[in-house]
Amino acid sequence: MTELPVQTETQLGLVIDLDICVGCHACSVNCKEWNAGGHMAPLTDLNPYGKGQDGVWFNRVHTFEAVPENGDGCAQTVHFPRSCLHCENAACVTVCPTGASFKRDEDGIVLIDESRCIGCKLCSWACPYGAREFDSDAGVMKKCTLCIDRIYNENLEEIDRVPACVSTCPASARHFGDLGDPNSDVSKLVKDRGGYDLMPELNYKPTNKYLPPRPRAKAAAQLPSAPIIEALPSNDQPLLQWVDKFLSR
Repeated sequence: MTELPVQTETQLGLVIDLDICVGCHACSVNCKEWNAGGHMAPLTDLNPYGKGQDGVWFNRVHTFEAVPENGDGCAQTVHFPRSCLHCENAACVTVCPTGASFKRDEDGIVLIDESRCIGCKLCSWACPYGAREFDSDAGVMKKCTLCIDRIYNENLEEIDRVPACVSTCPASARHFGDLGDPNSDVSKLVKDRGGYDLMPELNYKPTNKYLPPRPRAKAAAQLPSAPIIEALPSNDQPLLQWVDKFLSR
């Protein structure tokens, strides 16, 4: 079995703001486009133009209708992006029998060495977040790499050295940085907004954090009633008669 690093001071990861994610799936599409021609290529598509489309997607977005537990406030639609969380205690790594799944010492990113992967799927069973994607064509497991071939690419402008999902988000709901540094922008954002781990009771200590949706007030109940506008008589108004006839077609 593969061992985890004793400690990774740098912990690169994502902070995802569930309050402003609009569920447009741009992150998923740009992730697929970048990685289909990069480090983890190809990303297989299964029956893409028929029924039951499937394939390898490193980032998936799920949509839920959330209702406050105390009943105070409005129900709201929450879009929930899901990808590898690059956990500190990554069970997907320790369960791997060949060492194909590993966690880097220098930045905490969890990766897969496809040349050593035997497709046993133990890592996918060990991951409670569903972050592993089995490529049935290649017979190996694949996953989010945090765009490692992009964030360290010196041929790109510094502003572009972020994961593809972060660079394309139109709502700026995704943030990238060092969550091991308490003074980094992402760490401060997590502290200020009450960011949290996904399923903390498992003690996997995911690096990626989620920012909760802000509560929505019952605005509709607070608005004054609109004044009732009486219908205008149209019998003796030729113009209104013509408008009624036109709209009733």
